[in-house]
Amino acid sequence: MIAVRHGRSTANTAGVLAGRTAGVELDETGIEQARELGRRLEGVELAAVVTSPVQRCRQTVEHLLEAAGRDLAPHLDNRLVESDYGDWQGRALKDLADDPLWEVVQKAPSQARFPNGESMLEVQERVVDAVLDWNSRLPDTSVWLLASHGDPLAALVNWAVGAPFDNVQRIGLDPGSATVIALPSNPASHDTGAGGGEDSDLARPPRVLTVNSPEGLLSRWTAPAAPQVGGSRG
Repeated sequence: MIAVRHGRSTANTAGVLAGRTAGVELDETGIEQARELGRRLEGVELAAVVTSPVQRCRQTVEHLLEAAGRDLAPHLDNRLVESDYGDWQGRALKDLADDPLWEVVQKAPSQARFPNGESMLEVQERVVDAVLDWNSRLPDTSVWLLASHGDPLAALVNWAVGAPFDNVQRIGLDPGSATVIALPSNPASHDTGAGGGEDSDLARPPRVLTVNSPEGLLSRWTAPAAPQVGGSRG
């Protein structure tokens, strides 16, 4: 699976926590980032494309597919939507840094719930659920792409590496970046709970192949590979 963060948006450049605010679009740099993602798909056969319904993700997928020359209809999945930041939505990040909750979000995210919004653990639960659901619909060797947002994707990577959720803020994902994860062949047999629990089938845990990749052909990471003792495919 190739997980991409949407390209740079007008909220990114304004330093605003956009959340699910309507009308937040890609800027010119974000459009080019999306098109570059499409060019990076050379040699990759996609079985499906799934995206958050938020506008900046849908725009990213549209430009990505056009640049890649792929005639695929994206599937919208609300489970991939941006975090519900509640009362924080639309506020400047520099102002939020003074809120006492900010320190909880940074240091103990497993305990963080956005005011009148969702908890960070709930974000992870729904994103992992969506990923395993879509993966279960496709043949084992399929490569598929999802488009989502920074916090949901960091939560996904945190789950994939089996880390405690309080480590999630150690994961940085830039706009327009790609992360490739080899998912288990039988997702139903794996723990979908938050917090980095152990997989029930230890022979096939998720394997993170690259994180926050900004350039280069993604076919390097998507070719089927045999299970490894250590390291990477090189």
